[in-house]
Amino acid sequence: MNERRPLVLCVDDDPDVLTYLQVVLESEGFGFASADSAEEGLIAFRRVHPDILIIDMMMEEVDAGTGLVRDLRAEGNEAPVFMLSSVGDNLSYTLDANALGLAGVFQKPLRKEQLLSVLRAKVGRS
Repeated sequence: MNERRPLVLCVDDDPDVLTYLQVVLESEGFGFASADSAEEGLIAFRRVHPDILIIDMMMEEVDAGTGLVRDLRAEGNEAPVFMLSSVGDNLSYTLDANALGLAGVFQKPLRKEQLLSVLRAKVGRS
């Protein structure tokens, strides 16, 4: 019997980041879908109904990622949402993760083992 692969929707305007995420996630048994802008991310969300979302905080506009998270909440999203950030230690000054309802924040550059460990925990896989 085949178990359905958890689908991760990744939204980032950097094609290298999307390629990296695709390789890492698919090699570990996750399904992968992507979009390269907040607008395309919302369209993809409606189309693929992901189990997890990973969204870049700063895309075409500084607040595009946080705006997308708010739009997803308005759409009724219940899947865990993780934000990607390259802001580093200044993140706490620019983002209120609790107010946005984020499941977490990943810092760029992404660390493969941390990413996979967190995502596996969210979908109940060891």
